[in-house]
Amino acid sequence: MARPRAAALTEASLAHWPLPDPGPDGDKEARGQVLVIAGSAELPGAALLAGTAALRAGAGKLAIASPASIAPGLALAIPESRVIALPETRGGGIAARGCEALAPLAEKVAAVVIGPGLRDERGSMAFVRRLLPLFRGCTVLLDSIAMSVATQRAFDQPVLLTPHAGEMAHLSGLPKEAVAHDALAVACEAAMRWNACVVLKGASTVIATPQHRAWCFKGGSLGLATSGSGDVLAGLMGGFAARGLRPEHAAAWAVVVHAKAGKNLGRRVGPLGYLARELAAEVPGLIRQFAR
Repeated sequence: MARPRAAALTEASLAHWPLPDPGPDGDKEARGQVLVIAGSAELPGAALLAGTAALRAGAGKLAIASPASIAPGLALAIPESRVIALPETRGGGIAARGCEALAPLAEKVAAVVIGPGLRDERGSMAFVRRLLPLFRGCTVLLDSIAMSVATQRAFDQPVLLTPHAGEMAHLSGLPKEAVAHDALAVACEAAMRWNACVVLKGASTVIATPQHRAWCFKGGSLGLATSGSGDVLAGLMGGFAARGLRPEHAAAWAVVVHAKAGKNLGRRVGPLGYLARELAAEVPGLIRQFAR
C-alpha cells in the first residue's frame, strides 16, 4: 500500500472552506445549535470550556448536558446555555438512561460534542452507544473516554474523533511511541478502519478522513499543552460544525484558530502560563481575520 500523504494545513487553507454566511438577517437558528455532553464531579470545568468555545466559534445556541451533581453550578457559570441534568452512574459517569432526556433535541441540534471531562469509561461507553443512533442526522464529536466506542464498531454516521498520542495508543493497541513516530499513517489507517474523521493531536496535528484525504498542521505552540486546552479545541470543532462545515473542515478551522489563539496569548502573556479559559475570547476576532 502506498504511503499516505498529507497536504499542509495553514491559515491560508481556510479560504478553501469558508464559513457559511448566515446573512445580515440571520438569527441564532441559522448558525446552528450545539449540544455539549461533558463534565463530572472531578472535572466540571471541561463542560464550561467546551461550551464557551462552541459559542465563541459562532454557534447560535448551546445546550449542555452534564451529571446532575454539577448541573446547577454549570447553569450559573454559563448563563448563555440551557443545562440539562442527567442521571449518574456509581462511577460518576452519565447513565445510559440519560439518553431519554436528550432524545427531544435530536431534530434540533446540528452538532454534538461528547466526552470532555467525563468519568466512568464503561458507563460512558454504554451511554454513547445508545446516544449515537438518536443523533444520526448531525456531526458527532467524540472526545476523551467517549472515543472508546471506536474499539467496538465502525461508524455509519458523521463522527469526529480527537485523540492525542496516548489516547490513540489506547484505542489502537499500538505503543504510544509508534503513534508519535508515524502519526500520519496511524491517523489515516484509523480513519478508514473506524469510518470517521480522525484528528490526531500533537506537536504536529494530523486530520485524516475515510476518503483518503489528510492534512498536517505544524503551527502549534508549547503553551497549548495545558489543562483544558483539548476541551476548548473540541468545543471549537462543535461550533464550526454547527455552523454548517463538514467534519474535516470544522476540524481544520478549529485546529488553526486554536493554535493562533495560543500564539496571540503567548505574545501578550508569555509563551507558557496562559490558561485554557483565555483561548476562547481570542476566537471571534480570529474568525473575522481569517474570513477576510
